[in-house]
Amino acid sequence: MTTAVPVKPRKTWTPGQIVLTLLGTAVSVVLLAPLLWGLFTSLKSETEAVEVPPHWLPEDWTGQAWKALFETGNITSWFVNSLVVSVCVTFLVVLVSALAGYGFARTEFRGKGALMGLVMSGLMVSPAVLGVPLFTTVQQMGMVDTYWGMILPQCAPAAMVYILYKFFQGVPRELEEAAFIDGAGRWRVFLTIVVPLSRPSLSAVGIFTFIASWNNFLWPYMVTNNPDLMTMPNGIATVMNSYGIQWAQLMAGGLMAGLPLIVVFVFFQRQIVAGVAHTGLAGQ
Repeated sequence: MTTAVPVKPRKTWTPGQIVLTLLGTAVSVVLLAPLLWGLFTSLKSETEAVEVPPHWLPEDWTGQAWKALFETGNITSWFVNSLVVSVCVTFLVVLVSALAGYGFARTEFRGKGALMGLVMSGLMVSPAVLGVPLFTTVQQMGMVDTYWGMILPQCAPAAMVYILYKFFQGVPRELEEAAFIDGAGRWRVFLTIVVPLSRPSLSAVGIFTFIASWNNFLWPYMVTNNPDLMTMPNGIATVMNSYGIQWAQLMAGGLMAGLPLIVVFVFFQRQIVAGVAHTGLAGQ
């Protein structure tokens, strides 16, 4: 004879939960509205896309804008270039930031304070101000119209060094001292103890660096004129400049460029939230 499992009564929503749910729904609608508008516009004809007053849904659904975008631009090459540049920049930034941050947090050397101040001064300089001297340097090194010319100048992560420096300062020294007593060296302690503990912060730094590098328009635009080396933002802007402002194509290109970032957020949203909580990246 089986006994019936008691069913717990369903909890009623409190007024606070209802308000928060409605507020979250409203914010989600506001954030999703531009994406939906861009998607619907990309499925309109160019004539319908510029009609006044505008309307949300296309009267004549067509993929002509997407087809024209692939026909007039080298989308595959631009996508691969953006992926190569963003992945390399992310790897180098995480590597340099982790090593520099740990070095500042755990080692003592002459001139440490002055060097740390020099690194922090990079937070007060806008990247746009450094455009001309960086371009001159890259040109003198013969790296114009090369991958390295686009990658290396983006790998000076003062903010990321400071973020990981503050995180490493919070790692208990007792863990490292116990490893030192057992005979472990500095590199082994860093790789086997510190790096696993800092995984949320490293993930956040990597994700935000990838997003910033993927969206970077100014520097790749300055350092390359080769259509085969253009990234997605530069390539799409070139198509728009060559053929005039075609709003349906512009929306299709914007969605194409933003798709990888949407995928990154969908699959790594937990790491992003955890990284923001651990490192304070909300203001970046």
